[in-house]
Amino acid sequence: MKKTRILLSSVLKPVNDTRMFEKIGATLARLPHTEVHIAGFPGEIPSTSERITFHPFHYFKRISWGRIKVQYQYWQLLRQLRPQLLIISTHELLFISIFYKLLYSGKIWYDVRENYFLNLTTQNTYSLFSKYIVAYIVRMVEYLTSPFINYYLLAERSYATELPFLKNKYIVLENKFKPSKSSVPTNKKFPVRLNSKKVKMLYSGTISEMYGIFEAVELARQLHQQHPGFSLTIIGYCAFPATLQKLQFFIQDKPYITLIGGDQLVPHQQVIQHIQQSDVGLLPYQPHPSTFNCTPTKLFEYLANGLPVLVQQNPYWANRVHQYQAGINLNFRTFNAQDLIEQLQKKAFFPRGIPTEMFWETEESKLIQLFTISF
Repeated sequence: MKKTRILLSSVLKPVNDTRMFEKIGATLARLPHTEVHIAGFPGEIPSTSERITFHPFHYFKRISWGRIKVQYQYWQLLRQLRPQLLIISTHELLFISIFYKLLYSGKIWYDVRENYFLNLTTQNTYSLFSKYIVAYIVRMVEYLTSPFINYYLLAERSYATELPFLKNKYIVLENKFKPSKSSVPTNKKFPVRLNSKKVKMLYSGTISEMYGIFEAVELARQLHQQHPGFSLTIIGYCAFPATLQKLQFFIQDKPYITLIGGDQLVPHQQVIQHIQQSDVGLLPYQPHPSTFNCTPTKLFEYLANGLPVLVQQNPYWANRVHQYQAGINLNFRTFNAQDLIEQLQKKAFFPRGIPTEMFWETEESKLIQLFTISF
């Protein structure tokens, strides 16, 4: 039987991106008669037993002409591979993918990982005037290309109501945790109680002001001041040099805060190892329209590994945290350090163990079903 050739592609996500590779890519690669290829930003090529071939694009800066040249590399790759299914994770590849579809047929799935219009209009990545121009161009592209998209894969449930171009051609595939053999917790005891003498806190993932990196640093400073056993590890990538320089300045006199990554991408498995070695995970996201209705990937990762969390007050996340008694919801800007320490020392977390709803298997079955009815 002829194999179905699948190409997953993104401009800014690295080829070892956990959603493209470990979740969607690996799931499809395990199906009979599939051949999976992944193209993306340069990154460490992971070793895997799955039938997956990686195609890193040439390195480019986030805002540069190199970002446009990538599209030519993508076109060349399309002509070389002639895939039957394209799964694209960025709007920049929509027009080229549709042009390929018109010439060579095939199906397109658009993996929607962000509400680009909302992000661009509410965040300060661009100037006040240009951000609206870019936002409306992106939304126009998504509208114009929607008739050619066979299916949308939504990383967030909220996108189903936020995005007007979906036309009921979608499934929700949340970024739940996909463990590897080496990342399954084996020595957790439930309920989880914190060591009263030493507490290792963790901030993982994208390092940015909007995601509360400086609130995390201030939290660590105040808790360490009250209790020297508190420490903080920051592990992840920061896309903005000014933010990274500010962070490095703030922590230079704080030996109890460790920074891993910063200006370099960190392998996902290394992040998971730190999650398993930590005592408390921090989610100090500051209230913002672009993130308020989204579930951070690291919330799934923390809960799936039985890691108690401190979460910025948000009713969308509070339900999950409260349901599993997995942590404490607080305002990272108005907390009382001594009261918080007492709560952490007294509480028993995850009394019913790790919630199975946090794992990728719940989403995997939906993806397999969609592929089965499509091919």
